[in-house]
Amino acid sequence: MFDFSIITQWFDQLLRITVGCPDWLAILIECVLVGVAILLGYALIACALIFMERKVCAYFQCRLGPMRVGYWGLLQVFADVFKMLIKEIFFVDKADKFLYAAAPILVIIGSVGAFSFLPWNNGATILDFNVGIFLLTAISSIGVVGIFLAGWGSNNKYSVVSAMRGAVQMISYEMSLCLCLIAAVIMTGTMQMSGIVESQTGPFKWLIFQGHIPALIAFLVFLIAGNAEANRGPFDMAEAESELTAGHHTEYSGMGFGFFYLAEFLNLFIIAGIAATVFLGGWAPINVGVDGIDTCMNYIPGIVWFMGKTFALVWVLMWIKWTFPRLRIDQILKLEWKYLMPLALLNIVLMTIVVALGIYIK
Repeated sequence: MFDFSIITQWFDQLLRITVGCPDWLAILIECVLVGVAILLGYALIACALIFMERKVCAYFQCRLGPMRVGYWGLLQVFADVFKMLIKEIFFVDKADKFLYAAAPILVIIGSVGAFSFLPWNNGATILDFNVGIFLLTAISSIGVVGIFLAGWGSNNKYSVVSAMRGAVQMISYEMSLCLCLIAAVIMTGTMQMSGIVESQTGPFKWLIFQGHIPALIAFLVFLIAGNAEANRGPFDMAEAESELTAGHHTEYSGMGFGFFYLAEFLNLFIIAGIAATVFLGGWAPINVGVDGIDTCMNYIPGIVWFMGKTFALVWVLMWIKWTFPRLRIDQILKLEWKYLMPLALLNIVLMTIVVALGIYIK
């Protein structure tokens, strides 16, 4: 399979030798170009997810969804983005202006930072540290601070209640998320995202196949906890429209609101992308041990495998949102502290036994 790190090395040599850039300037140009690529990919995937959400919701409700702007409604998202860009950004009276302005930036920083850890293909991981899982969970937690500051700084009672609900929910479910990732680290023996994917290359080597029941439990708990972490239904009590208007971003307009909206959908993609990477092999193709079939599977580019698995999980999470009714905040917390976290802790013990005894697919 093609290694995308070759392209990076070639571009680096082009800047340093052909163009004659000094080392510091070459690094600066590379970082700027990578940053632009991240933001561009971030925006395009967000637009695709917003359109997908509307269509999935429509079909579950026996509707067609947006159909007027462009063929099959394809330009509706871009019309909404343009409308959001030209809307006035205002500040609420008696609000804490610094916290009010900083909150959407913190939310988007946490989302973009976590987005940068996703391994798109072999050698195409933007941030690939040997403690990648640890850094990923740390950076993604910044979004909790942004949500709480948005509610506190808006000087709105609905926003404050929403921020308190969102913060306690996200902090609670972060525990189960981390425990599921720890189980995967025990299985693969590495915290590096590319290393986790490489350990899953081969016949039936995806983690849900390797780790038997403990890996499957970790995968299911991760999806449930990730759905709650992203404030998606049925765990969207922080944005319960019937109670709190729009939740913590009630007082935001223009791109202030747009940042929260983008982060919600990209967090959905990030959760699905991490699940696909850690438990479903990421960019690694599915191999069954038959030469002809495995050869055909290996010809499919890794980015196709990654995007296919990720969007399949996104569809499952959307299916869950538009199927189950919204839970109360006490039910949400009870599910985490009484069921999911004890199950995740027990699952770590089971995964340790599986690895210690060597009863997994090697």
